[in-house]
Parts: sequence; structure tokens; C-alpha cells
Amino acid sequence: MAKVNGNTEGIKNTLLERMAGIYDMRMAQQEFASHELVAELSELTGILGREISVYIGRDGRVADVSIGDSGKVSMPNMRLVRNEDRLCGVRCIHTHPSGDGRLSGVDIGTLKSMRLDSMAALGVNAEGEATAMYAAYIGDADEAGERNAYIYGPMRPYKLPQRLLVKEIYTADDRLKSSTYEAEGSRPERAILVGLENSEPYDTLDELGELAKTAGAVVVGKFTQRRSGIDNATYIGSGKAEELSLKGSELEADIFIFDDELSAIQTRNLEEILGARVIDRTALILDIFALRATSREGKLQVELAQQKYRLPRLLGQGAVMSRLGGGIGTRGPGEKKLEIDKRRIRRRIYELSEELSEIEKQRGLRRARRQRNSVPLVALVGYTNAGKSTLLNALTGAGVMAEDMLFATLDPVVRQAMLPDGTPVLLSDTVGFINKLPHDLVEAFRSTLEEAAAADLILHVVDRSSSYYESQMAVVEEVLSSLGAGDVPRINVYNKRDLIDEHIPADGIFISAARGEGIDLLLSEMERQLNSTRAEIELIVPYDKYEAMTIIRSEGRILFEEHDGEGAHVRAQLEESTMWKLKKILGEGYGKN
Repeated sequence: MAKVNGNTEGIKNTLLERMAGIYDMRMAQQEFASHELVAELSELTGILGREISVYIGRDGRVADVSIGDSGKVSMPNMRLVRNEDRLCGVRCIHTHPSGDGRLSGVDIGTLKSMRLDSMAALGVNAEGEATAMYAAYIGDADEAGERNAYIYGPMRPYKLPQRLLVKEIYTADDRLKSSTYEAEGSRPERAILVGLENSEPYDTLDELGELAKTAGAVVVGKFTQRRSGIDNATYIGSGKAEELSLKGSELEADIFIFDDELSAIQTRNLEEILGARVIDRTALILDIFALRATSREGKLQVELAQQKYRLPRLLGQGAVMSRLGGGIGTRGPGEKKLEIDKRRIRRRIYELSEELSEIEKQRGLRRARRQRNSVPLVALVGYTNAGKSTLLNALTGAGVMAEDMLFATLDPVVRQAMLPDGTPVLLSDTVGFINKLPHDLVEAFRSTLEEAAAADLILHVVDRSSSYYESQMAVVEEVLSSLGAGDVPRINVYNKRDLIDEHIPADGIFISAARGEGIDLLLSEMERQLNSTRAEIELIVPYDKYEAMTIIRSEGRILFEEHDGEGAHVRAQLEESTMWKLKKILGEGYGKN
């Protein structure tokens, strides 16, 4: 007996056998839905009080019979061929137990996403009587590339324009063939964002939407669930997941993006329910970093984070878990494919860590060279898209790419600038921070981010036009503290003052990096802070005590140096601790302020 799919729980075998008999029905060549099919669907829907879906091929044979719940479209338990330039060759006729035959948004979304020949709904009242039928077909594309739907109805169920309805299938097929339709993979992915209501002071789904946009997706819907805690199996609960599945069909979603990190079990369960790809916030951020990384170091760091993220999420299923071998030359203890995958990932993590360790050694040498040259290092840090790269360009003319996009700059950039007194400084532009920044990513980029801990001064760049700038500042401060940079002197640089009309904050410098406003004031404040712990001193270092020059060069900042018969005449900026070292070598009265 052919199988009836869907929600068959609680239905008597006699009714299931009767429903299975629908498979034996066959529509004539020019018949959209026979009287016999309409009558049987109506009577069975009245008895069950549930929706019944029938999928019919172009040869008139019934390909699938499924039972759903009231208001839910049952997806066929069969493989439909999806093509970009033609329909799939199957039409769906399903009942609405409410008696209303009008097509829902889910119906239309399913029609378009599955490329159905037609989606038809048959209204059935409580007495099992057919009330009206509506049939929809994929129409022309609008300017945005979205397909419209052509709908016929209401139609009398036993007076259907059979030939017209069948002919419209081929007309819709011709529309797809004759017009330009974006190929799968070239059009942006349609994403639905999913999150839980939380105590965050702002809507984190808005930020997730910006991340999705940066990754190249189009956000077509947002879904927020209120619950006391995360469901271990499906994150939002199985009931809400089923509801989300319907919304996905209606909006033709290609991917669901969750605002929190998902476990392997949650991802697998959700993909089974939703029938589409599922990723979490961490995977999305890693994907963006992979797109943005251009240097060898950046690419290695991103791959390391991806491999660490992937390792605990390996799941073996079915044949994938079977032992390798099973023939001549392959006999032996064997090894599960899952174990092989894990071993390969661990080996790759080791290789990446070794390569990055070598790069870190080179970074350490460059850092030591800068310290010997006594050139102050100023690190630009801040929330992603706060305007760090724009500020770097304003201070140095570096020409670094600056876009209104999250993580526009990923690889670290170091450029030189001049303070008003002529002192050179090095400015380091670091990767932007973000709420829920993946732990594996922080670890992979730790050597790069620790440039901030080694800096003489930190410029904390803040997007003051953001309604949530205080929360964003807190995220940055938390990450800096974890990197050991909590005690480094800093200046709060409130950027984008051209976008707001408010008073100047008392705890920082108010600027517009894009317009160059406030830059001179910022440079003066940088000069003051860098010199606040140093005193300027003039001295003569005799040649017989020339080891003092080694100390001055390594720990101070030389502003002037000249040699004559007495020794080296020097004007320099020195820390108090350095002055004491020189006093021991040169004696009292060795210099003057």
C-alpha cells in the first residue's frame, strides 16, 4: 500500500487506507483536478478536520498524499527538481478546513520557493463540503527581481475551468524560460534572523542584520522568541521551530541565522525542522572575517578560528559513521570517518598554530625595534564601524579602505603621523570589536590584538551617533581588559559629530573623522598624554660615560643630538625612572630641565 505522509498520528487505519487510495486516481490530460479528487479530499477533510495535500505530476499521476494540521502546508515526502528556468513539474492541491479557499502567504511562498506548477487551495467547511477553490501560478519578476503570483479564484470546485488551469501551467513555464531569472547562487541569499529576548540594552537582531548584509545576504524576516532559557534541542523550542518553518516557506528563506552560538545537536535538529541551512552568529562572523582577510597572517588566523569552531561540531550520521574498509586490502581494525575528520582538524590546528607562532616572533622583533627607536605606538581600537580607518586616514593620509560596513578593515595597519611638536608616532589600526565576539576568534587574533596592550596610548574610537554607544564602549573595554590593556592610557574619541546635534562629552574629544573636524585638538591631546609622564632635559654625555647614551636611546625620546670635544650634547624626553639611571652614571648636576 502506498504510504500516506505527514501527521498521521491518531488516524484510524481504515481512513489511512482510504487516503492511500488517492494514489490510484489519475487526472486526464487536460484535467487540473477531477470531480472525484475534489469530492474525496472534501469528505476526508471534513472527517479529519485536518489539511490534506496532494501533489500531482504533469502526467496526471498522484505523486504524494500528506496530512497536515489546520493552517499548515504539508511538504511532500519526495524529491522535487528545482530549476531556475523552469517549473518543477508538480502541482499541489490542498484543503483548508476553515472553509476559506483563499491562498495564504505560506502557500504563495511555497509556490515560488519550490517552483511548483501551481499551488491550489480548496476551502472545505465542517460538513465536508467544498466551498471555493483558488489556484496560483508563478508570474513575472518585478524591478527588484521578485516573482509575483497570478491567482485565479474564487472558482466553484465542481465547475473548474480545467483546460485553462492546465494551460496556465505551461504559460508560467514559458515565462520562466523567456525571461531573465537570477541563477541560484548569483542572487543574494534570503535570510531570516532568529533570537531570544534578552536583557541587552539594545536589539541585537539589528546588529545581526548588519552582519548578514555585510556577508551578502538579504534579510527578509526577523523572529524573536520570549522564553526563560535556551532549549537544548532546538534553541527556541520545537513548537516555535515549526512556526518558524512556515514563516520560512512564506518568505522563501534560504538560510536561518541565529543570534547565539548553537550546538551541533541544535543545528542538526533545526535544519531538519526548517528544511533550510542554519548558521549561528559565530559562523556568520567567521564567514565575514574569511571574506575580509587579505594578508597571510589574517587568513591563517581566520582559518584557525574556523577549525576550532568546527571541531566540536562534527557529527557522524548513518553511513558516515560506518567503519572504513570492507574488502581486500582494507581489512583491519578500521577507523571511523568521524575520528579521521577530527584527527585531520587537530593536525591542521597544530600546523596553523605553528605558522602563527613564527609570525608572532617576527611581530615581537618589530615591536622591540620600535621600542629601541623610541617611537611611541598609538593603537586605534573601537567597536566595528566606529570609524577607526577613517580616523587613521585623517591623521596620516594612509588611504586605508574605509567603508560604512562592519569589519571593513580586518588586517592590522600601521602608519606614521606627526604630533604638533614634530614628534613622530606610529598609529596601529586594529580589527573592530563586536558584541558576542567569538571566543575562538579572539584567541586566534590575540597576537594582533595585543598590539593594544603594548601601546603607549590607546585611542578608543566611538560612534557617537549610535543610540547604543555606551553599550558598545563597554564591550570594547571588556575585551581590552581581557587582553591586559586595561591600564594603558587612553583618549575617548567620539566620532561622527556631523551626524548628531549634542553637547561635547567632557571625558573625551569630539570629532568628525570624515570631515576632518577636531583632528588638531585630538593631536594636541595625544601630544599632552604621551608627554605627561616625561620630562624634557638637556645634558652633555662625556665620551668616557657613553653607556648613558644607550639608556637614553632605548628608554627616552631624543629631540636633539650633537657631538663635539666635550661629548654628546642631547635634548631628550625621559621618564623619571630613566633619569635616576642616568644620575647614577653621570652624577649630580648632570643635566638641567
